[in-house]
Amino acid sequence: MEFSLDLPSSSLADAVMAIVWSSLPEPIVNHSVRSFLFAELLAKHRGLIDDPEYDRELVFVASVLHDLGTGKRAPGKARFEVEGADMAAALLTTHGLPAVDVDRVWEAIAFHTSEGIAERCGLLPYLTAEGSKMDIGYNADVTDGYQAAIHAAYPRLNMVKVLTDAIVDHARRSEASAPIFSLGSLLFKERQATGVTELELLTAGVSPWGE
Repeated sequence: MEFSLDLPSSSLADAVMAIVWSSLPEPIVNHSVRSFLFAELLAKHRGLIDDPEYDRELVFVASVLHDLGTGKRAPGKARFEVEGADMAAALLTTHGLPAVDVDRVWEAIAFHTSEGIAERCGLLPYLTAEGSKMDIGYNADVTDGYQAAIHAAYPRLNMVKVLTDAIVDHARRSEASAPIFSLGSLLFKERQATGVTELELLTAGVSPWGE
């Protein structure tokens, strides 16, 4: 199976990388790019590359922007997944993408933490959610042979704690930013109660990357 660390090259891809670098800390940017690379590996592993719904650039866009709502550009008036989806949609609209593609990316980002929902909403939400989960250690066997190169190019830099901190900080901004049963609300309450979240403990236990 051919696999490359090369990312899509287009004005849209450049704009996507520019907005994440200006909004997010390096560990989350690296996580977002790794999520794309892992999503692509999963698509190849499961024979999805030739699926009519598969669009490499849209997988890149949704994966790299999936945590945009945790960054400093997010207003903190809705849950981070929705704010990230809204900002991504605005960027894609500015670049002239068809409304149907904008909607697909919006759904992929908005649902990426919604276990049991993302995978029922089409290939793009499925790959976006699964790629992000693979970066915390799920389906790690799919990445055998590529892990070292991916992590050398995009180091982890204590990503799980940095991302958890960002989600908790976003949840503090307003009541609407951490609605009941959302991931933001859950992590915020766990941090308040014990100082450490189940996500951090789980990742420490299952991740093959040592986090």
